[in-house]
Amino acid sequence: MCSKRSPLIRILGIDPGLRITGFGVIEKSGNALSYVASGCIKTDAKASLPTRLGTIHAGLRELVAQYQPDQAVVEIVFVNVNPQSTLLLGQARGAAITALVAGGLEVAEYTALQVKQAVVGNGHADKTQVLHMVRRLLSLPGDPNPDAADALACAIAHAHGGQGMGALATKGMRVRNGRLV
Repeated sequence: MCSKRSPLIRILGIDPGLRITGFGVIEKSGNALSYVASGCIKTDAKASLPTRLGTIHAGLRELVAQYQPDQAVVEIVFVNVNPQSTLLLGQARGAAITALVAGGLEVAEYTALQVKQAVVGNGHADKTQVLHMVRRLLSLPGDPNPDAADALACAIAHAHGGQGMGALATKGMRVRNGRLV
């Protein structure tokens, strides 16, 4: 009798930002998650907006080519204090999404509230709690950069089936007890 192995799914999570865009790559096999890589794409604050957006786009295209993820997820960001900041952040997010789509990936999107709910169990958790759970869930030896931790949290939320947060790009998989199998 043959044992059926769970497919290995590589997920790229993105925490978009104009100054710093965090990324995190994890793998999911069955219920097991494993860390692959994480880091940040930083733009030059003195550069023009198109140059900064180009840096984000090129950096993510390079990551897609290097890590060859099966799925991608981007955090939906809300900034209500300053309309100009909201507009700039939206453009950074757009550059990230277009890079992922240009790399042939379908992109799932979750709000910070949804990510925190899926990773910590509390949609109003603070950044420290999210960072701690990311470190624990991925058995990391130390704390990742906060932007990278947010990106890893996005990937973890997606791996956990979005906790009922909508359809996921999960070819050949089904949901059982709130988990992808």
